[in-house]
Amino acid sequence: MDYSWVTFDFVKATWWVIPIVILMSLIKTPWFKGLWGEILVKIIARWRLPAEIYRPVHNVTLPTTDGSTQIDHVFVSAFGVFVVETKNMRGWIFGSERYSHWTQKIYRKSFKFQNPLRQNYKHAKALQRVLDLPDEHIHSVVVFVGEAILKTKMPPNVTKGVGYISYIKSFTQPVLSEEGVNECVRKIQSARFSPSRETNRQHIYRLKCRSEYTADRKCQK
Repeated sequence: MDYSWVTFDFVKATWWVIPIVILMSLIKTPWFKGLWGEILVKIIARWRLPAEIYRPVHNVTLPTTDGSTQIDHVFVSAFGVFVVETKNMRGWIFGSERYSHWTQKIYRKSFKFQNPLRQNYKHAKALQRVLDLPDEHIHSVVVFVGEAILKTKMPPNVTKGVGYISYIKSFTQPVLSEEGVNECVRKIQSARFSPSRETNRQHIYRLKCRSEYTADRKCQK
């Protein structure tokens, strides 16, 4: 007896399950979490940071002496240049400016990840070389989005959710002219690699080649 019609009807009735399963699997990946975190920061910035005052440049990959470095967000304004690193995480976060690694604790499990302040310091320095600006004009900002709870006292430039907006707006002394702002944006656009999937792939490859590409989260036994 031919049961092919039964199989066909079953597939026809349940075809929508397959893309949902794929999507659910994708959502759980670190890549998607990072991407979603960057999207949230971008949406909040568009709403709370006027683009005519804070000129946004997102997903900036710059060449360095040992490969490349990738910056989530840059905001160029008369009040300075803000280099923003996004972390989409959950659980309790423990850390200090002095530590090379911070700890993420989820129930009874603990995970180590690179100190985002040190990570963003390299980003800021790479951008500073491109812009040729003094240290005091470049501001590093770390933003935790998602369900993370900061359990230790953090410096003002380590923020949660929309807190990074208040930190950026706390700088009210102009240090760049309108021409200077336009020149900074032009230099960034000129120096960056073209934002694409291939640029991202090449960046990861360079990290692997210099043996600095390690697991971002390492479970402590």
